Amino acid sequence: MASQSQGVQQLLAAEKKAAERVAEARKRKARRLKQAKDEAQTEIEKFRQERERQFKDYEAKHLGSQDDAALKIKNETHEKIAAMNKQVAVHKDKVIERILQLVNDIRPEMHMNAKKQ
Repeated sequence: MASQSQGVQQLLAAEKKAAERVAEARKRKARRLKQAKDEAQTEIEKFRQERERQFKDYEAKHLGSQDDAALKIKNETHEKIAAMNKQVAVHKDKVIERILQLVNDIRPEMHMNAKKQ
């Protein structure tokens, strides 16, 4: 009977030891998964930064920077305003003369609806 009890004790001890090993293996697996996830996240971040840098280089090379575009628009606007001011200066006297002529040259006429009655 003692040998039976001793055999049961050995089985229980072996079962406990196996459970501990399984628990330790699960912990190692969880650590490895977390480590792999962290490494993947780091790799993704590096890849994203590299692609972003490549995009900025491409954008600067092919499209120019935003400062360049803003400066170009500003220069074009100043050129157009200068051209408009020049045309105003050239045609100002003619326009004023024409307006005065239209205001001073009054010919009273009956309205066409009033003529029919």
